[in-house]
Amino acid sequence: IMNFEKVDRTLFWEMGYWKDTLDRWYQEGLPKHQDVTSGLKPGEGVRGENAPHEDFFSDRKRDVDVHDYFNFDPGIVCLPVNSLLQPQFEKKTLEETEEYIIFQDELGVQKKMNKKEASRPQFLKWPAQDRKGFEELKDYMKPFLRDRVPPDWKERLKQHVQRDYPLTLGGYPCGFYGTLRFLMGEENLLLNFYYDPPFVKDFMNYLADFWIELWGQALSEIKVDCVNFWEDMAYRSGPFISPDMFREFMLPPYQRVTSFLREMGVKVILVDTDGRIEKLIPLLLEAGITAIFPFEVQAGNDIVSFRKKYPRLQILGGIDKLKVAQGKDAIDEELNSKVSIMLKEGGYIPHIDHHVHPDISWEDFKYYRTLLNEIIQKGQK
Repeated sequence: IMNFEKVDRTLFWEMGYWKDTLDRWYQEGLPKHQDVTSGLKPGEGVRGENAPHEDFFSDRKRDVDVHDYFNFDPGIVCLPVNSLLQPQFEKKTLEETEEYIIFQDELGVQKKMNKKEASRPQFLKWPAQDRKGFEELKDYMKPFLRDRVPPDWKERLKQHVQRDYPLTLGGYPCGFYGTLRFLMGEENLLLNFYYDPPFVKDFMNYLADFWIELWGQALSEIKVDCVNFWEDMAYRSGPFISPDMFREFMLPPYQRVTSFLREMGVKVILVDTDGRIEKLIPLLLEAGITAIFPFEVQAGNDIVSFRKKYPRLQILGGIDKLKVAQGKDAIDEELNSKVSIMLKEGGYIPHIDHHVHPDISWEDFKYYRTLLNEIIQKGQK
């Protein structure tokens, strides 16, 4: 599919679901066999097939019941290489009241969380919010593969050789903007682009050197199908930094890493970023990225238009979640206006443009997914 070759069909995949969505669907008729939502809070997610997160930094479980109901294809699996901090920071509670809890996560970020209602945390402190913290953090980013894989590494490699699923490296939270956002704090990062450009460049170049060395060791032991970067560097109105800033800060380290990956035989290099990304697509292609997802429609992303402009860009997602929530007529219009066109061009895996929203009923999701699968079956024969 990613090679734009003639195939029997593209993949039956979704990106993921919110806990609230699955809770609703179980009440509306989704058979419950392996409910993975227990212990999750409202607003937390469950992974779908297209969710290449590093297990070291994400405890999100992968959906089973929706996958089995629709007989989806095997999902992407991340090679168990810790590609960021080793050892991780100790998870610990720093302060707790009836109203809130202040804690430190595995990345060393201190957060304040409301205990009475679901909400995003208030971020208080980051491990690399200044150069001193960055220098200290280098001790957590030594590229020694043996220290960054599980004890049964060799056995897992043997299993992966026999795989019927795509195998990837990287994923959340590995990215040049994305990693700095986590370890430095978003506001600090954006200010440092202006006030301390050498600091940002040093950090990104250090990550490039680190990943080249670490992933080179892994790729010498097993071939992977793709490498994934997580950025989330755009919002509804556009990217958080200008294209000129991307070119100055991110393009050089990206090109070094992607060039190395191609030399190691990696053909597919994905970027996961939300928001309106049209201004970044030419730069991401120049950086060596081959695939982008999930193309949120509410942010103005039009995958049919992008396919015309960028005929070799690999595209995943792009189905409007809001249209799916509006019922059969809206679903018909959404799928018929996009999917067949995209499938004829190739290099496309359709799914909803992020996690499936709880406004979508089980009945509407079944209709959407059944129709989509039918279009997929017809579209490439």
